[in-house]
Amino acid sequence: MARKVIITCAVTGAIHTPSMSPHLPVTPEEIAEAAISAAEAGAAIVHLHARDPKNGKPDQSPEAFAPFLQVVKQRSNCVINITTGGAPTMLVEERVRPAAHYKPEVASLNMGSMNFGLYPMLNRFKDFKYDWEEPYLEGSRDRIFRNTFSDIEYILTTCAENGTRFEIECYDIGHLYTLAHFVDRGLIKTPLFVQSVFGLLGGIGPHPEDVAHMKRTADRLFGNEYQWSVLGAGKNQLPIAAQAAAMGGNVRVGLEDSLWIGPGKLAESNAQQVKAARQIIEGLGLEIATPDDARNMLSLKGGDRVNF
Repeated sequence: MARKVIITCAVTGAIHTPSMSPHLPVTPEEIAEAAISAAEAGAAIVHLHARDPKNGKPDQSPEAFAPFLQVVKQRSNCVINITTGGAPTMLVEERVRPAAHYKPEVASLNMGSMNFGLYPMLNRFKDFKYDWEEPYLEGSRDRIFRNTFSDIEYILTTCAENGTRFEIECYDIGHLYTLAHFVDRGLIKTPLFVQSVFGLLGGIGPHPEDVAHMKRTADRLFGNEYQWSVLGAGKNQLPIAAQAAAMGGNVRVGLEDSLWIGPGKLAESNAQQVKAARQIIEGLGLEIATPDDARNMLSLKGGDRVNF
C-alpha cells in the first residue's frame, strides 16, 4: 500500500494583512468557504484563525470563531485545528481561549519564544487599506513572539482535560528539545504531530540541509512516536513540501504561510495550493490521507467530541 500523506491547510493566519492579497480570507463566510474548499481539494486538516471582518485584524476572541466553526463542521468531515498562537502581539491568556472553549481535535502549540520578523514584507507592499497593517509589520523589528516554558505549560494544563492533541510548531532545532522536555514531564502525550517551520525570519532557514537536520533531530528524539509535517514560508512552500513528502513527512500549505502559487503569481485560493501539494504527493506515488486517515494516524478523539 502507498504511504498516506496528511495535507494541512492554514487558510488565513495572522501574518499576512488584507492589503497584500484580495484572496486572503477575512470574513467568517470567507474563512468557512476557504476551509471547506481546501478540504474538498484534499486537505485532511484545516488550521483556523479568526479576523475582525471590518478590517482583517487578527481576533482571538472565542466569539470571532463561532460563525465559521459550526459551518465547517456541518459541511465537511475535515479535522479542525484551532490556533493557540493567535498573533505575536497577543498574550497567552488571550491566545488559548478559543481552544480551551471549543475543545477541538487539534490545536497548534508553539515551542519557543522567538524574533518573528515580518517587517521585510514592507519592501514588497507599500499601500495599505487599514491603519493597523503597516505598524503591525514594522513593529516586528522589536517584537518577541513570547512562548516561555510557563506559557507552554499554561496552554497544556488549560487544555489538559479536553482530549485535544497539538500541532506542535517548531521553528528551530531548540524547539524540538523543548518538546522533548515536555514529553519527558508527561505534559504532552504521543503520538506527536511535529510541524517544522522553515524560512520565517527569526527561525531556521529553508535550505534542504535545514529540512534534513530537523528530520534527523526529530527522529533521534522521538523515534517512531511522531508524525512529521512541514511548512515553508512564502516561496519555500512547495519546494519544502516536495522534499518532506519524499522524506516520509506530511505537508502544510495555505495562505497563512504563503500568498503565492508561483513566482510573482498570487494564489487565488487556499484550494489552489492544496491541489498543487496534492499533485506533488501523488506524483511521488503516494496517497493523500483522508480526514479519518489523519484521525487514525494522530490518534485523535473524533469530531463528535468537540464543543462546537
